[in-house]
Amino acid sequence: MASAVVLCLVGAGWATYRNALNTSNALDGGEHSTGGAMNILLIGLDSRKDQDGRQLPPQILDKLHAGDGEEGGYNTNTLILIHIPAGGGPATAFSIPRDDLVSIPGEHPDKIKKAYGYAKAKAENALRAQGVTDQHQLEMQSRDAGRRATLDVVRGLTGVPIDHFAEVNLAGFYDIAQALHGVDVCLNHPVHDDYSGADFPAGRQTLDAAQSLAFVRQRHGLPNGDLDRTHRQQAFLSSVAAKLRSAGTFTDPSKLQALYGAVQQDVVIDSGWDVLGFAGEAQNLSGGNLRFQTLPIKGYRTVDGEDVNNIDPQQIRTIVRTAFGYPAPPPAPPTPAAGATVDVLNASSATGLASRVAGTLEGHGFSRGQIANTASRSRSAVQYRPGEQSAAEQVAQLLGGLPTSADSSVPAGHVRVVLGSTFKTSDLPASTTPQSAGAAGPSAPAAAPPAAPPIAPPAPGDGDVPCVD
Repeated sequence: MASAVVLCLVGAGWATYRNALNTSNALDGGEHSTGGAMNILLIGLDSRKDQDGRQLPPQILDKLHAGDGEEGGYNTNTLILIHIPAGGGPATAFSIPRDDLVSIPGEHPDKIKKAYGYAKAKAENALRAQGVTDQHQLEMQSRDAGRRATLDVVRGLTGVPIDHFAEVNLAGFYDIAQALHGVDVCLNHPVHDDYSGADFPAGRQTLDAAQSLAFVRQRHGLPNGDLDRTHRQQAFLSSVAAKLRSAGTFTDPSKLQALYGAVQQDVVIDSGWDVLGFAGEAQNLSGGNLRFQTLPIKGYRTVDGEDVNNIDPQQIRTIVRTAFGYPAPPPAPPTPAAGATVDVLNASSATGLASRVAGTLEGHGFSRGQIANTASRSRSAVQYRPGEQSAAEQVAQLLGGLPTSADSSVPAGHVRVVLGSTFKTSDLPASTTPQSAGAAGPSAPAAAPPAAPPIAPPAPGDGDVPCVD
C-alpha cells in the first residue's frame, strides 16, 4: 500500500514515465464523482506472483517472509478508500477490514477480500475455454476481472463512486520501502511474531524494507488481530508521507527516479488517471492533510469454518457518504423478508435440525412453513421461486452464507431451505436461536472491539510518527 500512496504523492513526475506504467481498463464505464472531488481506491493484493502470473523467485520470497509462494492467493488484504474534496482541503481515508462479510455478485456472501480471487478464477477459466493460452494475456485479463469485482463490491458497500484506483502486491511494497531507505515507526509495546517475521522493541525505530513488510502484515499476537493490523498500515502510510515531505523527495530528481523504478513492475493504475493533473492534490496529501479511519464492524461470526466480521451496510454507507460530503443515504426500506414463509427440509442425520433452524428464522421475522425430512445430501442450499430472490438471500446470509438458486417448484411467497450433512449449527445467528429447541445454542457472536482513534498524520515540522500497538 505504501507504493500506491507514493504513486499518489509524487503524481507530478509520473508524466515522464507514463508509458512504462502498468495500466488497467477495469474502471471503464463506472460512475464518477462530479464537481472536482475525487475518490481513489488503494488495493493491496496479497499475491506472491508477478504481472505475468509467475511465482516470485525464492530469494524474493525469503526477503518478504512470505512462505513458499503458495499462500495469499489473490486476496485483497488491504482496501483503503481516499476522498479528496473539490478545491483542496483535508482528505479522508477509510480502511475497509478485509474480513467484512459482504454480498459478492455471483457468489454467496463472503469476505470482501475474496471478491477479486473469485472473479479472476472464473475469468481465467472462461479464457482458457475460449482457447487463450498466452500466460500474459490470461493474467492481465483475468486480473482485470478481479479488479472490476472489487470495485463493484466497494461501490456497493460504501455507496460512493470510485474515480481512480492503484493496486500493488507484496513485491511492490518491498521495492518501494527499499527505495525509501527506511521508514520510521513507533510501537507502544515490543512484538515478536513468527508468522510475519515481526520482531521489534517498543518505541520509535527505523525499519528496512523486509521489516516494513513484517510490520504492516502482523496480526498474530495483537489484541484486535486484523483491526490492529489495519491501524498499523494507516500509521505506516502516515510515516511514509511525512518522510517524503521531510526528505525533500519532490525536489530531488535522483530520489524520484528511484521511486519510479521501484513501482514500474508491481503497481497498476487505471488507464484514465491523469497523474500530471493530480500533482496539486498529491502535494496536499504529503503535507499532512490526510486522516485515516477504519470502517466499523458489529462483531464476529463463523461462516464455512472461517471467522468473518459482521457489518451494518446501511451504517457504513451513511458514515462514508457523510464524511465524503454526499447526501446521506435514505433509510433502509422495510425488510422484504417480512411475512415470507420458510420451508425447512432436513437432508442430514441430525435430529430436530429443521425445527431448530425454523425457530431461528422465526426470530428474524420469517414465518414457519413446512418442516420435514428429505433425501440425504451433503451440501445445503436455499431455493426461491423465480423473481423472489431477495428473501432467499437474507435467509442464506443468516444461515452462514449458503448458496441460493431459483426453483419453479417453490410456492409463491416461500423460501425453501435444504440442510445437508455439512451444515454447521455454529453458523446460526446465536443471539436469536431459541434455547428451548434442544441442546443449548452456540454462544453469541463476539462483540466488536472498541474503535481505535483515527490516525492523523503528524503536523508539518513536528518530526513525530504515530505510535500503535
